[in-house]
Formats: sequence, C-alpha cells, structure tokens
Amino acid sequence: MTMPHPAPDNIDDAIAGASDRASRYRWMICGLLFAATAINYVDRQMIGVLKPVLQAELGWRESDYANIVFWFQCAYALGFLAMGRFMDRVGARIGYAAAFTFWTLAHAAHGLVSGIAQFIAVRFALGIGEAGNFPAGLKVVAEWFPQKERALAIGLFNAGANVGAIATPLIVPAITIAYGWRAAFIVTGLASLVWVAAWLFIYRRPEDHARVSPGELAYIRSDPVRASAPIPWSRLFTIRQTWAYALPKFCIDPIWWMFLFWLPDFLGKRYGLDLKSFGPPLVVIYLMSDAGSVLGGWASSRLIARGWSVNAARKATLLACALAVLPVVTVQSIDNLWAAVLLIGLGTAGHQAFSANILTLPSDLFPRAAVGSVVGIGGTAGAIGGMLIAQFVGYVLDMTGSYALIFAVAGSAYLVALALLHIISPRLLPTGELAS
Repeated sequence: MTMPHPAPDNIDDAIAGASDRASRYRWMICGLLFAATAINYVDRQMIGVLKPVLQAELGWRESDYANIVFWFQCAYALGFLAMGRFMDRVGARIGYAAAFTFWTLAHAAHGLVSGIAQFIAVRFALGIGEAGNFPAGLKVVAEWFPQKERALAIGLFNAGANVGAIATPLIVPAITIAYGWRAAFIVTGLASLVWVAAWLFIYRRPEDHARVSPGELAYIRSDPVRASAPIPWSRLFTIRQTWAYALPKFCIDPIWWMFLFWLPDFLGKRYGLDLKSFGPPLVVIYLMSDAGSVLGGWASSRLIARGWSVNAARKATLLACALAVLPVVTVQSIDNLWAAVLLIGLGTAGHQAFSANILTLPSDLFPRAAVGSVVGIGGTAGAIGGMLIAQFVGYVLDMTGSYALIFAVAGSAYLVALALLHIISPRLLPTGELAS
C-alpha cells in the first residue's frame, strides 16, 4: 500500500489524518518497555523488602546494608556509561535483550550467596545489567514516538517501575514465607526470562516492522528533521545540554533510590510494620506513584498539543511536580500511618511525574543517534548521587535512628534540580541551535 502525496501546504493535516487511520503498534512497543521496567524494579527492590529478614538472619548492621546499596549504585553508575554507548552501537533490540538477560541471571544468583562480600558481588553485577534498561527504553521511545507523545510514552513505560514496586511487597513475602528468601530470588529471576523471548520475537525498528502502517510511520517521523553531524561520545561532556539532563538526574535519582531501598525500613521502625503488614501501605504509595508518572507525562504532552513551547510545557510541569514533593519533609513527625502513607505517596507521585519529563530531555535536545549515550551519562550522574545518598542514609540512621534529615533532603531536591535545569538551559534549545 502506498500513501498519496498531499500538497505541501496540507502535509500536517495529511499526517494527522493518516495517524487517525493508521496502526498504533507503537503502543505495543511501549507495553514491552513497561513490562521490562516492572521486572527491573522487582529485581532491584527485593533487597529492600527482604532487608529485615536478611538483617536478622545474616546479622547485618545499617552500615553493612548501606555498603551493599552503595556498590549496586557504583555498578549502576559505571554500567550506565557503558550501556548508553552500547545501545547506540548495537541497537535497542540486541542491546536490551543482552542487558535484561545479564541482570536477570545476577538477580537469581542472590539466592546462592550468604556473606556481605558475596552480596556486594551479585548486587554489583545486577547494577551493571540493570543500567541498560533506561538507555534502551528511551532510545526506543525516540525511535517510535514523535516529540509530542514522548513524555506520555515515557510516563507510561516508567509507570512500570511503580507496578514492579507494588508487585514486590505482594509477591515476595508470600514466596519467602512459604519457601525462604533464597527461593524468592531464584523464582522471580528465572520466571522473568520469558520477557527476553517476547522482545526478540516482537521488536524491530519502525521502518522494518511489518505491523507498522505507512500512516503510523509518517506520524512517528512527523517531527522536523534537524540536520546534525554525528556527535563523538567524548564531546558530549562538553555540551551544555548534556548537563541540563545530567545534573537534575544527580539531584532526583538518589531520592527515588532512598524510597526504594529504605521505605520498608522506615515503615517498620516508625510504625511497627513487618514483612506481613507493610504490603498494603507500599501498594498505596506506588499506586499513587503510577498515577503521577502517567499524569506528569500527559500534562506536558497536553500543553505542547495546546500550543505551548516545549520549554514552557516541560518546566511548568516540573515546577508543579517539585511543589508536590515538598511536603514530604514533614513525614517523620506524623504519627498516623495512613496520613504518612498519603504524604509519601504524593512525594513519590511527584518524583515520577518529574522524572517522566526529565527523561524526555535527551530526545528533545539530541539527535536519535546520541540519545542512548546521553541517557547513559545522565544515569551515571544519578547513580553517583545514589552512592552518596546510600552512605548518607546509613550514617544518619546509625547516628540518630531518625529519618527527619533524610526526608528534609528528599523534599527540597526537586526545586534544586529545576533551578539547575533552567540555569543551564533557559530555553531548552536542541544541539546546534545555541547560537540562534
């Protein structure tokens, strides 16, 4: 089937009409990204859910657990640099499958180890592999979605993080109580390998996919083509737009890691919850996070569709998200469990909405061929922040036993991130347009 060739002055209307009649296979691809991200977060969050069990059985101190998290973050930082470049070189289809398989085997290996050094080793391997998830996923979004849909698509696939975080406290305690914590790691790891087979069977680039109609392909490629010479990897570090993405990631990613790895511990220490009882509060928190991820992506996409500039739409949405997180600074002082849960849920929803918009920046600012590498650099910055927060949280808890200072840092990080973004890139100009 061939498309008619519309007159030049009617091209936009023709693309819009074609997209209405076209296939929508890009949302199937988004669904695969959603599933991979959910599995990714089950695998990384399990150690947080099992922390009380592992601490009691293996005799870990707070600093031991912090060191395990630290080395995971160190590997994640190194892995992001390597994986971003790897995805740009080999492509998302093979690159994503390789990263997924590697991290899944490392996750399952947790069930075979005991000592601190062994846990650090398998967490390090997990961090290297899991670092491939977002460089691959964001590269896929850049290939499969026009700019006006990217924030929504990223919000949807990033919502998989919250689904994974919801599933973990529901599934893992049941397996652990019935068969032990070792079986929980092995069973969840091996079961998720089904995704790799589905990915390799389904995924192709839009131009090569038989299920993508000419109308959908025209819609996907409807953004104006920006002439751009290839950007050497080393030169990315000298470009302002790279730091407009990386420094906000450095500020906000550690806060999400803190929620992910220490929230069950906070609920246990502050409200007396245990492996059997902290599931419902975590489910509520991450359901709210899910809603935030989708709403944040939808909001800026909607503003762009209504004629706002990308700069105004992204930053207005980011400001609203940062203000939503701010009240979390008061959580330590709240005595009622469910009031605290709702306040934390508002904070995590704000994080995910903020993150969905930050994650669009590489595809907003860089040509497709450089997206994976830029995502890798930003992910490394975020993981370095995660390394610092791990040591900070472990030290504060060992010294004070209180989360008050930790939540104060969490609540203020997003306003700092937005300020840095605006200082570095006041107009969110793509590479090659700074002089205009």
